[in-house]
Amino acid sequence: MTLILMSSLLSMKMQTFKARALVPILTAMFLAATFSCAASAQLNNPYTEDESGQAVLYESFSERPKHMDPAVAYSSNEYAFISQIYEPPFQYHYLKRPYQVVPLTAVRMPEVIYLNPKGEKLEQGANDRDIGFTDYIIDIQSGIRYQPHPALAKNPQGNYEYHRLSAAQIEAATSLNDFNATGSRELTAEDYVYQIKRLAHPKIQSPIAEIMKNYIVGFDDFSKQVKDKPKTAIRDLAIEGATALSPYQYRIRIKGKYPQFIYWLAMPFFSPMPWEADVFYDQPGLADKNITLDWFPIGTGPYLLAENNPNRRMILLKNPLFHVETYPSEGEPDDRQKGLLADAGKQLPFIDKVVFMLEKETIPYWTKFLQGYYDASGIASDSFDQAIQFTGSGGVALTPSLLEKGIQLQTSVTTTSFYMGFNMLDATVGGATEQARKLRQAISIAVDYEEFISIFMNGRGVAAQGVLPPGTYGVDDKSGFNPYVYDSLNDKASAPAHAPYLHPVGKAQRKKIDAARQLMTEAGYAGGIDPKTKEALILYFDTTATSVDDRPRMNWYRKQFEKLGIKLVIRATDYNRFQEKMRTGNAQLFFWGWNADYPDPENFFFLLYGPNSKVQYGGENAANYHNPEFDRLFEQMRNMDNGEQRYRIIQQMQEIVRRDAPWIFGFHPKNFSLFHGWYKNLKPNLMANNQLKYTRIDTADRAEKRRQWNQPVFWPLVLGGAVFVLMLIPAVNAYRRRGRETVQ
Repeated sequence: MTLILMSSLLSMKMQTFKARALVPILTAMFLAATFSCAASAQLNNPYTEDESGQAVLYESFSERPKHMDPAVAYSSNEYAFISQIYEPPFQYHYLKRPYQVVPLTAVRMPEVIYLNPKGEKLEQGANDRDIGFTDYIIDIQSGIRYQPHPALAKNPQGNYEYHRLSAAQIEAATSLNDFNATGSRELTAEDYVYQIKRLAHPKIQSPIAEIMKNYIVGFDDFSKQVKDKPKTAIRDLAIEGATALSPYQYRIRIKGKYPQFIYWLAMPFFSPMPWEADVFYDQPGLADKNITLDWFPIGTGPYLLAENNPNRRMILLKNPLFHVETYPSEGEPDDRQKGLLADAGKQLPFIDKVVFMLEKETIPYWTKFLQGYYDASGIASDSFDQAIQFTGSGGVALTPSLLEKGIQLQTSVTTTSFYMGFNMLDATVGGATEQARKLRQAISIAVDYEEFISIFMNGRGVAAQGVLPPGTYGVDDKSGFNPYVYDSLNDKASAPAHAPYLHPVGKAQRKKIDAARQLMTEAGYAGGIDPKTKEALILYFDTTATSVDDRPRMNWYRKQFEKLGIKLVIRATDYNRFQEKMRTGNAQLFFWGWNADYPDPENFFFLLYGPNSKVQYGGENAANYHNPEFDRLFEQMRNMDNGEQRYRIIQQMQEIVRRDAPWIFGFHPKNFSLFHGWYKNLKPNLMANNQLKYTRIDTADRAEKRRQWNQPVFWPLVLGGAVFVLMLIPAVNAYRRRGRETVQ
């Protein structure tokens, strides 16, 4: 009994000792963990790779690019990648304005030769009516090589390693990286010709094939010739309008005179493609594994696609075989003062690696940007007030918190036009009668797009004054406002805060609603009453805006028409049904937009050219507008070289469409982009898509700023640990009491 009691007492003392020791042990463990964490800064760093010794740029994407094949890709999220990988013969000068096409892989600008309909050479300055064909003679640089790629790999015998894969090899492959051997070869003129043949092949379905049929000689005939042939068969077939004259020279022959063709030659569509790529990728079974040209590109550009994981990230690496290209040594007069010529003459590109992370939500993306983990950012609506403040003069500036971080704001009006269109085939709003014209003019005044920009776009836009966006040749920046919708102002102080047209500020303001109501009366709709029904005039707005988030905008449109007594009926439908209505002319009013393919007025005016009518010809004239005088001027203007005569014709065309009002001229969006101070060589270039090669990152500055902005904050952990220890003490004491009671 005594032994048992002594044993129990000894056990209890040991438990009491353990309980007493528990508190300092836990405290020591907590402090050790805390100081261990303190030794590691930037605990919130989302990147695991070691970037030391590399210049890494961090970007984001929200939607997977569907096409990496330059013959098919035609959207901005696709161009963000392929324009860094592929190289057409020409590009836009990074610094010069107005936008200027310059050589890229070409040695010089093309030699342009005019021919008569018989194919005989004409002298320079020949009458446009005598020109039957135009030849573009393009010389490319020697020594340019393709990025390392399995399609170009050869075995010791000189045969292509992977052009005849066995069923077992295809079965084992899961990615392009499973093909260990890679190869390269020199770029030739034939590769550019081969790509033009690919554009014509119906199975590739290039979005510009229909356009090129109108220009490249023999394009349509070649398309019909190869429609039933595999892509790999086109290499040995000739196309009349594209011919390799030597390993480094080729000729493109187009119909008539079309000066804008040079802009097409600066687009990824006309990038070179090695025939080996089609042979490699067209092997049966590879497409089932997403081993295709649309997934793994092959180009000569400054970067190659090293990782394509659209559910997580995409990575571009510097092309180890990239040819010599240097940063521009000249630009606009103030570029040197802005530091944009500090890298003049230096070898491109400056960035070794570009990491694109998938970010579907704007708030996490914005937070990472503020922490320094993204180098650039747009501005979403929910973070606009945190980033931007409006000055007393109506301008914009960064908020103090962003200025303290050294963040840079870059703004630019895009070469994009959004508009509300009238179906000119409609019996009420369409036609060339004075009644219909005044109805359209009245509505154009009533729909206040300055207010729309202010409410729905945070001020990020410019109200349109005609067909052409700012930055396009022919825009009159001094007096180019729409006199049918705006009144001239002598004093910008008299303009409402949100209303003045900004070319220049305060030059004009929207007419008062009374002017629109007077036009309604003259059109026969006094007070908005339809004389046929003796009730409010009903108009129908067809749209694909079907979500709950679209309702505020739709209600806004209704209110604009209510100013004139018009009842606007919203007919929301799915995209396919909407497109069908547009094709058949069953829409009355609609909302549309156009982004410039190239900075020339022809690329916008053709949207109102009669023979491009959507209903009659399946073209891009969605309003089905037809004015014989406008069409005549368009045909005269479209192929002219820039000069005083062309400029005058452009002003005449603007006047015609402003008066006829087939569109309610909407707005041109304004890009607001943010860049950290370590992001160098910043200049808006709305036409160039290959800007990454000009970008330079001050990695030392970025590392220091990240360290400052992401210091671990441990006091909440320390406080929480202290509270835990204090809460633990009563529990230990209670345990000890229970132990003593048990012994007794």
